[in-house]
Amino acid sequence: MRDTLSVVTVVVVGMMVGVEFAVAVFVNPILDRLPEDGGIGARSDGARVLGRVMPFWYVGSVVLGGGWAAVAWGDAGAAAVTAGVALLVASVVMSLLVLVPINARVATWSREGAPADWKQQVGRWDRFHYVRVAVIVLAFALFAVALARA
Repeated sequence: MRDTLSVVTVVVVGMMVGVEFAVAVFVNPILDRLPEDGGIGARSDGARVLGRVMPFWYVGSVVLGGGWAAVAWGDAGAAAVTAGVALLVASVVMSLLVLVPINARVATWSREGAPADWKQQVGRWDRFHYVRVAVIVLAFALFAVALARA
């Protein structure tokens, strides 16, 4: 049971990290280079789609990590799992306090209806998103270390 839980957790968190990394490093920079504010509609659509999916993915990752930490308590790697879960919880809190409010605004935009400061708003989202990506990458690394120790 513990082995299955640890592998599923690493896979789920790893895929989440991959998606968030791709958004930060590839997708949003490409959208920002589209001519004539062409990225507004794509960012808005991405905010709506990922805004529906990612909360379940983040919370699911925390639950899986918490379950793994509980069943591995006292074993080798349990401290790494616990630290990874704490980082995921921090990423959820950061998301709720900073990223979700911006994302909710972006989700309502269209090319014709974006506010004048839309570039500043998505720039702020991007900067906080880079921090969140770093946090979840570290959580993933801790989970991978714990899995290797199991």
